[in-house]
Amino acid sequence: MKLVPEHFDFVILGGGPAGHKAAVQGAKSGKRVLLVEREARIGGECVHRGTIPSKTLRESAVYFAGLRKRAANLAPQGVGRQVLVTSLMQRLESVEHAHEQYLENQLVRNHIELRQGRAAFVSANEVEIVDVNGGKSCVRADTIVIATGSRPRAPADIGIDHERILDSDSILSMIYLPQSMIVMGAGVIASEFATIFQALGVQVVMVDKGDRPLGFLDPEISDRFVTRFERDGGRYIGGVKHKSVTNDMISGVTVTLDDGRTLNAERALVALGRTASVRGLNLAAAGLAVNERGFIAVNEHGQTSAPNVYAVGDVVGPPALATTSMDQGRRAVRHALGLDNSQAVTTIPVGIYTIPEIASVGLTESEVVKLHGRAVVGRARFDEIARGHINGETDGLLKLVCGPHGKQILGAHVIGEGATELIHLAQVAMISGLEVDAFVDNIFNFPTLAEAYRVAALDVVGHRMRLRATA
Repeated sequence: MKLVPEHFDFVILGGGPAGHKAAVQGAKSGKRVLLVEREARIGGECVHRGTIPSKTLRESAVYFAGLRKRAANLAPQGVGRQVLVTSLMQRLESVEHAHEQYLENQLVRNHIELRQGRAAFVSANEVEIVDVNGGKSCVRADTIVIATGSRPRAPADIGIDHERILDSDSILSMIYLPQSMIVMGAGVIASEFATIFQALGVQVVMVDKGDRPLGFLDPEISDRFVTRFERDGGRYIGGVKHKSVTNDMISGVTVTLDDGRTLNAERALVALGRTASVRGLNLAAAGLAVNERGFIAVNEHGQTSAPNVYAVGDVVGPPALATTSMDQGRRAVRHALGLDNSQAVTTIPVGIYTIPEIASVGLTESEVVKLHGRAVVGRARFDEIARGHINGETDGLLKLVCGPHGKQILGAHVIGEGATELIHLAQVAMISGLEVDAFVDNIFNFPTLAEAYRVAALDVVGHRMRLRATA
C-alpha cells in the first residue's frame, strides 16, 4: 500500500551546522519544518567526529604539552600515557553533550520536528524515511534542503582498517597513544591532527604531494608552520606520493613512497580529503547527481538543478567550514522563501586549529601583487610583543597585507596561539573599510597579543613613507 505523504514547508536532511541553521531559519519564518537526522544524536560530523571533538582534543593537548614544558616534575615523560587518553576522551564526551543539548533546545524552542532515520528521495518533492526499527514514512515538502555533510575519502589502494590505519573519524576512537604516527595528507585536518598528537608526545611524520602543507595559505605562514612543526620534533616530507601502504598486524604500518623511501610507524592516519555523504539518498529520483569532484553542484543561493531542492554545507564542497555552512543553510532557506538576502559575505575568516593556531582573512601577499602590481606589507613578530614572551609564544607572526598605496587592508594572516581570535579584528576592519592607520591611531590594552596590529600597522606606515620618498 502506498504511503500517504505528510506535508511540511521544509524538510531538512541532516542535523549538522548547515542543516540546523536552515531548520531554525525556516521555523523563525513561521514555516512547518522537519529535520531528519540519520544518527542517534544531532550535530553531525561537526559535533561528534569533526570540529568539536578535534578542537577539544587540541585544547587538552595544548594543556598537557604546556604542563610538560613548564613543569616537567608534574608530568614526567613516559608516565600515564593510557590514563591521559582516557581523560581526554572523558572531556570530549562532556563537551559534545553540552553542545548537543544546546542544539536540541533550539529545535524545541522553535517547534521544529526531529525524526531519526535514513532519508531517500522519491521525487524532487518527496522523501521516504526509514527509522531505526525499519518502519517507513513518507513526507512531502515545498522545499527540501540537503545538508548531509561529508565523510573521509578512502583511497582504493589503502586498506583503512580503523585500528592501525585510521581515517579522521576513527582516529578519535584510539584507546591509547601510539609511539609513532604517519600522517598522509597536509590539508587542514591532517595538519591539525599531526600537531595535536605531536604535542601529546607522539613522533609524527607528515607526507604529502605538495611542497608545503596548507598550500592555500600565504607561503610565509605555512613556512613558519613547518619550521615550528619540525622544531618540536615532527617531520614534513613534501613532493611525494604513496606507492603502497601495508600493515603487518604486528609491528605496525609501512608506507612506501614513490621515490623509493619507506616509512614505518605504529599507526597511520589517512587524511587525503573528504567526499559528500550522499550514499542512500537516491539523488537520481530528484534528478540530481554529484559532480566529477564528488559534490552536489549549486548556484550562489545553494539551489541545485532541481529548483525546490537546495544543498548546503560540506555536501557542496569547499570551503567546508562550520561557519560558512551555517550561513549557507540560513541563506538557502531565505532564498526559498523569497526573503531579502543581503550580499553574501566574502570576507570570511579561516581558522586552522593546529598547534600553534593559524588564521587568515582576505588576500595573500602574492594575490595582491598579482591583482595590483604591488603589495605593502607590515609584520609583527610575537617576540616584539610583551604578551608573546609572557605566554612563551615568541615565534608567532601577524602579517597585514595592504594595497599598492599602503592604505587599504586587503588581507591579514596570523600564526601563533590566539590566531583564530585575533583574526576578527582584521575582518571587522576590512568589512568596515578602515584603513591601516586605524590600528596606529587607537590604543590597545597592554600586554596583549592584539598589540601586534599596531606594530604591524606601524611597519606598513614605515614602508609607505619610504615608497613616497623614493617616488
